[in-house]
Amino acid sequence: METVIAKVAELFKAVHADLREEVRGLDEAALNWAPAPETNSIAVLVVHTLGSEAEVLRTLRALPNDRDRDAEFRTTATTADDLIAQLDAGDLYLAEMAAGITVADLATIHHRGERAPQTGLHWLISNYGHAREHLAHVQLTKQVYRASH
Repeated sequence: METVIAKVAELFKAVHADLREEVRGLDEAALNWAPAPETNSIAVLVVHTLGSEAEVLRTLRALPNDRDRDAEFRTTATTADDLIAQLDAGDLYLAEMAAGITVADLATIHHRGERAPQTGLHWLISNYGHAREHLAHVQLTKQVYRASH
């Protein structure tokens, strides 16, 4: 695997590990609580982060995309183990997809929905930033939940 791709995959796996630690031990109420209107629960943030990541990986590999982004925002979780299992599956998917990404895929201009076309490297790096932002949202949501309950 190309060095850049291996490093970014490692960074995504670190986000997954941090998300696991944040959700571990939380009950159903904490996982599905949103701090205010127009905000998201921890369950939604985890599922949305994984959905976005998978979409970018498929984009770089020029594979069909069947993502239902709207459904990610209707997600609920019964247990922390549900989300941890999804993060585990995300690690496996990341490893499988990253193994097939080439330097040419990073340099190629890719279309992603309604967004302006960008290089694969742009999509990969910006999506890693997106994942880190949502990790921070999860951490803040957890803090506010604990303070208010």
